[in-house]
Amino acid sequence: MKTDIQIQKDVMDELKWDPSLNSTEIGVTVKNGIVTLSGQVNSYTKKVAAEKDAKKISGVKAIAEDIQLHVFPSFQKSDSEIAEAVLNALKWNSSVQEEKIKIKVEDGNVQLEGEVEWEYQRTSIKSAIENLTGVKSVMNLITIKPKFTASDVHQKIIAALHRSATIDAENIIVQTIGSQVVLSGRVRSFAEKEDAELAAWKAPGVTSVENELQI
Repeated sequence: MKTDIQIQKDVMDELKWDPSLNSTEIGVTVKNGIVTLSGQVNSYTKKVAAEKDAKKISGVKAIAEDIQLHVFPSFQKSDSEIAEAVLNALKWNSSVQEEKIKIKVEDGNVQLEGEVEWEYQRTSIKSAIENLTGVKSVMNLITIKPKFTASDVHQKIIAALHRSATIDAENIIVQTIGSQVVLSGRVRSFAEKEDAELAAWKAPGVTSVENELQI
């Protein structure tokens, strides 16, 4: 088992390896496998990238993200400009119907509401908006309303877990209750835990995934 010092070093090395980040802007502390990220960056994308990098490291049990966002005056946008940019991003996203998504922007914080049929649509919308200039945070309240509920969701998820090279499917238990999925068992890393959840979300008809996997 890794010590907190080893985890801290690995996270810091991963941040240095990421060309989109300036690792000197981000502080890393670790206690009992819980990583706290601090510091100040100039874009929401960098906050998200730092959190994703930390999740890749084995031994990490949870992330406490305390990075502050400071947007340079030259990159600041009004709420109406951000809203227009969000609408344009939705129009260019071929996986969703933009008329089904409602947008609210307040002080650079974007709130999304509406309905989609698949989790990947919900995720792709958020990802497209995270990269927009002036965005400080994204609250994704979009819900999933599938056209159908597949009777073989359970088997499809198990098959997906077994296909994945990053997941040890033998140690994962899948339970399905209607369109809801519960994952339990043990995984080797935070990244594997997330990969298993993503695999479950890709099954048709899934509306929620409860990830109870232990690291």
